[in-house]
Amino acid sequence: MMTDQRMRGIKGGAAWLVALFFALPGQAQDLAGGLAGTRPLPHGLSPLGMFMAADIVVQGVMAGLAAAALLTLTILLAKSLEIFIARRGLRRGLAIASGALSLEEAARLAAGRADPAALMIEAAREESALTGSAVEAAGGSGLKARVASALARIEIHSAARLTRGTGLLATIGSVGPFVGLFGTVWGIMNAFIGISEAQTTNLAVVAPGIAEALLATAIGLVAAIPAVVIYNGLQRANAAYRRLLGDAASAVERLVSRDLDRRLAKSGGGVRPLAAAE
Repeated sequence: MMTDQRMRGIKGGAAWLVALFFALPGQAQDLAGGLAGTRPLPHGLSPLGMFMAADIVVQGVMAGLAAAALLTLTILLAKSLEIFIARRGLRRGLAIASGALSLEEAARLAAGRADPAALMIEAAREESALTGSAVEAAGGSGLKARVASALARIEIHSAARLTRGTGLLATIGSVGPFVGLFGTVWGIMNAFIGISEAQTTNLAVVAPGIAEALLATAIGLVAAIPAVVIYNGLQRANAAYRRLLGDAASAVERLVSRDLDRRLAKSGGGVRPLAAAE
């Protein structure tokens, strides 16, 4: 008889523990309140309920981190679209520069385009036109240097334009966890103050403040981790775009060099008059 009663007692205790840990939130609160001999928790431990019941400072931290997470998503969508459009245009301009037989032909094919490759072609054509017939006497080294300088500036400005806004992701990724930690510390301080004022360690007094504090940390991680991942992904995409810019600049420089060789060959060597004068 004693064995049966003991077994029934063990089964009843196990069933109570299962109900405590796996029951619905409201049922778990009622069971916890009954165990502590106090009333149930003052509000539901849902994210919205914890936010509404949190201290104004913790609410500000949570709202700021949520805004940072929304900003991260906005930057991801905007920069992904911008990079896609920029790379597509640059590839088309690169195809023009690589397939043209002369700088004039490339400029004619790229007329009306605004991608960096087209800007490089136009800058090289303008510099070649400004140099004019002087190249036949002075040689092509000066023209090549001026064209390379113009192409480098276009390349730098194009790459910098594509990286605008990504610095915010680095800031969110590095600062977000610490902001969330600040909210956690503040929430735990309020929880301890509540314990001191109530002079009790009942679950109804301790649990809400601790849960709100931990929620601030969780939101900080939710804001920071995607920001770091997205920042690294955008950096890789920008590096690939810079490689395309380098390919476009090299293609334009080859066009300039090819045209210079033709002009110097027609003039009989170009630098020969200067050598004769010496």
